[in-house]
Amino acid sequence: MPMPPEYSKSTGLSQDNRLSQPAEPAALDHACLIVSGPERRGIVSAVGSLVARHEGNILKSDQFSSRAEEPTFYQRLVFEIENLNEALPGLETDLASTLPELGLAWELVDQAVPKRMIVFASKSDHCLLELLWRHERGELNVEIPMVISNHRDVEEEVGFFGIPFHHVPAKGADKSEAEMTILKLIEGQADFLVLARYMQILSPEFLEAVKVPIVNIHHSFLPAFIGAAPYRKAWERGVKLIGATAHYVTPELDAGPIIEQDVASIDHTFDHVDLQKRGAYVERAVLSRAVEAHAEDRVIRHGSHTIVFR
Repeated sequence: MPMPPEYSKSTGLSQDNRLSQPAEPAALDHACLIVSGPERRGIVSAVGSLVARHEGNILKSDQFSSRAEEPTFYQRLVFEIENLNEALPGLETDLASTLPELGLAWELVDQAVPKRMIVFASKSDHCLLELLWRHERGELNVEIPMVISNHRDVEEEVGFFGIPFHHVPAKGADKSEAEMTILKLIEGQADFLVLARYMQILSPEFLEAVKVPIVNIHHSFLPAFIGAAPYRKAWERGVKLIGATAHYVTPELDAGPIIEQDVASIDHTFDHVDLQKRGAYVERAVLSRAVEAHAEDRVIRHGSHTIVFR
């Protein structure tokens, strides 16, 4: 089975951020509740009391209020309830009747049900293999129904993991036929998509039709060096740090809400090929952490920003 290269002590990544944090364990009777709405007194007490009414035991609680004239309050709770499947209907009824009175929107997720993640790749395999390897080790609480690529370069490597591989060529300026094929393949199969160095720009029509979040890894510290060949652009500019950015995909190129970023140090001895090699470590770690956070419902979108609970 292919394994990603060992993390190097010379990658330039900080000691705190070099490796992803351990994934939250999937437990049969654990649920995640996310609430949001205008900030006001009593929200934390009301939400905690609601969970307690259903014999829930809160395991983790995070909250944040946006800095604005009219702040928005966000909270994420992980709690356990014995026989969660039986308790869910009553819990959802209580949430639906109680939280709107406080002006709160809510989402309740059964953490025993992994999200379905479809991965897209092209020729580079480092980000793809990092995700497949961590999934194989049980470190990402997701299911991977398939991998889709516009090239066959990674087909054999994907096969080692026993995951279906689909080759969908995308040649020429008109990608509509390829995108239609992809939409048919993934229909009803995905809760989110990951572009693991998938070197194709998705059309606005595709983004509207797919109706699930898409996480992309861009090989620069956005907003620097948007678009193609960022390592060459960084080398030409003479930077001393290179980075990677995981973000949600929007119709505007490389401009979606940022989930995760990191950097690595370089110096005058590096050419653009050296930058690319050093940057691969950063890309793998950044995308992996972003996927893990999304899969665990730790990311909340707030306009052009994200709130990422740790």
